[in-house]
Amino acid sequence: MSDKSTLFKFDNISVTVEGKQVVNSVSLNIKRGEVHAIMGPNGSGKSSLSNALMGHPAYNITNGQAALDGVDILGMAADERSRAGLFLAFQYPLAIPGVTVANFMRTALQAHRGKDADMADFRKLFKKKMADLSIDPTFATRYLNDGFSGGEKKRIEILQLSVLDPKMAILDETDSGLDIDALKEVSKGINEYRNNNNAVLMVTHYQRLLNYVKPDFVHVMMDGRLVTSGGPELALKLEDQGYEWVEKEFGQKAEA
Repeated sequence: MSDKSTLFKFDNISVTVEGKQVVNSVSLNIKRGEVHAIMGPNGSGKSSLSNALMGHPAYNITNGQAALDGVDILGMAADERSRAGLFLAFQYPLAIPGVTVANFMRTALQAHRGKDADMADFRKLFKKKMADLSIDPTFATRYLNDGFSGGEKKRIEILQLSVLDPKMAILDETDSGLDIDALKEVSKGINEYRNNNNAVLMVTHYQRLLNYVKPDFVHVMMDGRLVTSGGPELALKLEDQGYEWVEKEFGQKAEA
């Protein structure tokens, strides 16, 4: 990439699921230090785009290019993309009975660092990150997401983000199912992760997350396409007026 400040870039990405096209020629350029938000109604393709970029096998990228820090990622498996520095916080985190939160985090970090990496600092790092997110220390010995509330699952996802410290974080509806206190804690974790060397792409339905994690750019997705972009004021307009004005103004563009 010619622009050295670009961290994550994808061009003309199209995605199919079970033969149905759900994302159509979506492009975005995300620079270091930036926070982007993608908003849109249900079924617009936001989560499909996120999963496809992460390498979920059910989401088939049929066209386009994607590069993280100048390296093509589309030829990589999902675990390789993760080790390259791409992170996805799932909309619906899965439970893994029999695997404790601490062991999961340790295994994930070691996979990123390499099997021969010195993990002597893990316990100290893990305890600090849990304290930063106000996570009860007893969660370390509980099975991952097993019996957790929605808010607890999302906090554990942000804990993983904090421990792994990836280059690029895609957060797929991290605010869904959160009460106001959990939203504040999760937002705090996202903001503490942010720096001038990484970037965040948030997928959300609501303005409320953006009250705590301020985006540099807001994009609207409809019918599998990004139809318009703007600053934080665009999210406020969507909160106030809904998506009807977008459909009227960009409906033909979205269907083209």
